[in-house]
Amino acid sequence: MGEKDYRDRIYQHYVHSRLEPLAPKSINELKPRAPYLRKLIRKCFPSDKNANILDLGCGHGALVYFARTEGYCSVTGVDISPEQVAEAKRLGIEGVEQGDLMETLRSLPDGSQDVVIAFDVVEHFTKDELVPFVDEVYRVLRKGGGKWLIHCPNGESPFGMRILFGDFTHELVFTRTSIAQIMLASGFSGVQSYEDKPVVHGAKSLVRWCLWETFRLFLRLYLAAETGAGEKECIFSQNFLTVVVK
Repeated sequence: MGEKDYRDRIYQHYVHSRLEPLAPKSINELKPRAPYLRKLIRKCFPSDKNANILDLGCGHGALVYFARTEGYCSVTGVDISPEQVAEAKRLGIEGVEQGDLMETLRSLPDGSQDVVIAFDVVEHFTKDELVPFVDEVYRVLRKGGGKWLIHCPNGESPFGMRILFGDFTHELVFTRTSIAQIMLASGFSGVQSYEDKPVVHGAKSLVRWCLWETFRLFLRLYLAAETGAGEKECIFSQNFLTVVVK
């Protein structure tokens, strides 16, 4: 990512320059994220626990932590923010290092990674910066099934702008259509996007899931009234997950 004054200023203080600190006080406070991240790992990670997995923009290392608890032993995380890396070390999460994301990718051999992760990362690039980043991820992924997991703001959501403008360093917002466009034009063989719907793991989350499905139905009806077509594949959550396959 190219150096810019506003990025330098924000990333140097990325954890604490906000109304609520970004990192949890203890490792136990990661528990609310466990159902979603464990489901992601079990659904999208290779069965081989020795697979090479690189988490770009890993923050304080939540996904690295849960991947390691699931038995993956070759998981590394990189983040440009010194505060984020310091928080990972404070929490006792191993495998998180500070570094520039593009420089990290350029240091890796072709086809060396089974999975690359970019959670809440691609929205920080401009369009001109994103294209070479996509090319580098493509280069380092294993041929014939290497995966790139992307989590980013959703421009289709009624509240998508809340995420886009919730961080001073955000540059882009995506839809399932636009993210597929850049990935397929860059040589990837498959792109599938998913809503960030509640993961059921108890009574409270079940209620949330039911409410979400109800609200989602009304949003689909709204679109059908406007366009005359019911689009089942629409994604309405504020963020969404995309699985890109090389």
